[in-house]
Amino acid sequence: MTSLPPQPLSPLDGRYRGVVAPLAEYLSEAGLNRARVEVEVEWLLALTDRSLFGTSPLADTERDALRELYRSFGADEIAWLAEREAITRHDVKAVEYLVRDRLATLGLDRIAELTHFAATSEDVNSLAYALTVQRAVERVWLPALSAVRERLDELAVEHRAAPMLSRTHGQPATPTTMGKEIAVFASRLARVERTIEASEYLGKFSGATGTWAAHLAAGPDVDWPLVAREFVESLGIGFNPLTTQIESHDWQVELYDRARHAGGILHNLATDVWTYISLGYFTQIPIAGATGSSTMPHKINPIRFENAEANLEIAGALFASLSQTLVTSRLQRDLTDSSTQRNIGVAFGHSLLALDNLRRGLDEIALAQDLLSTDLDANWEVLGEAIQTVVRAEVVAGRSTISDPYALLKELTRGRRVNAADLAEFVRGLDIGEEARARLLALTPATYTGLAMELIDREV
Repeated sequence: MTSLPPQPLSPLDGRYRGVVAPLAEYLSEAGLNRARVEVEVEWLLALTDRSLFGTSPLADTERDALRELYRSFGADEIAWLAEREAITRHDVKAVEYLVRDRLATLGLDRIAELTHFAATSEDVNSLAYALTVQRAVERVWLPALSAVRERLDELAVEHRAAPMLSRTHGQPATPTTMGKEIAVFASRLARVERTIEASEYLGKFSGATGTWAAHLAAGPDVDWPLVAREFVESLGIGFNPLTTQIESHDWQVELYDRARHAGGILHNLATDVWTYISLGYFTQIPIAGATGSSTMPHKINPIRFENAEANLEIAGALFASLSQTLVTSRLQRDLTDSSTQRNIGVAFGHSLLALDNLRRGLDEIALAQDLLSTDLDANWEVLGEAIQTVVRAEVVAGRSTISDPYALLKELTRGRRVNAADLAEFVRGLDIGEEARARLLALTPATYTGLAMELIDREV
């Protein structure tokens, strides 16, 4: 058997590449290296802007040329770094050498020794990861989450007045509206979305063990913590002044836990919509040319929601692993975090793929109101809750002498199908006031939805 030509091992880099490609701009190896070059360049500018060690601020043309190193980062730089890292066996050192090489090309040899000055690799990495994760989340992943939540808002309003039978424990229960049930998911997602929007992205720049020791040895009169803070914050990143060799990753733990939480809500959404489809509450809109089964031509399978479910489970497991690993570092440094962080893009990739499937799936379903109405009309016994509650109120008000309203309705309805005529006859025979009797006789499963419609108007 001949060997296959080189193939992507992960489906994210294979069949799903088109969906997750926007994340690769930031969370790929190349995206990380571009951010590392950005950090190295901006550190050079921070040092020269302060005229440290006899330097002076660079001319505008020199500054622009230097920044082009990361702004125009592309295939040549990727290949250069791969070749050099094969020798250095150290990714950040290869980046340092790249910057030094380009300084020579730009005629800026005079500041070459300030490249990576007093920095440990984790100074550069902490900022590079903060930049890439922040940009991936804010520019790619969060907009995809918002698109799903916004679609849910639209569906909640569209179906606000569509009564349906609830199913608690899978059994017929007090009616609701489809809009209100969808709104629950939209509200849950919005809450987590707000916490993710408020996430911190932190970095450190304090040297080998977080003490600025090398910095002070070279420049004892410089306020290095202030220099570091101003530099880090100039990148749009929060500053962590108290660290070991690494920034402690707690902001990452918080972010990945929130992303996993959002994924859990989305997973619940996927399984509920799948169930509504199986009940016939939603029909699926046929897509021209699509095949549901290789042998059963009639089938339209809910693959969008099944795909989302599976990818959310993979993403959730990866986010949990990231959180569990990154919260711990042995003494002042160990390398478990380095290997773990290389999978950040994989976690967000599976999550983004799920979001794409959910958004598309929600556009490919239609509410089967006729079936919802039929289901409601076949389950009049769900009004037992309303009847026994009204009778209780009548007893308290002195308009009824019934001793145990709940037991009375339990005997009538538990485990039994009761139709409209049966309930009407039962209500007419109750010892209650006429106004209450009239309200109960007017009630149907389709109108017994409480404030479901008003909740949409208030909350969505």
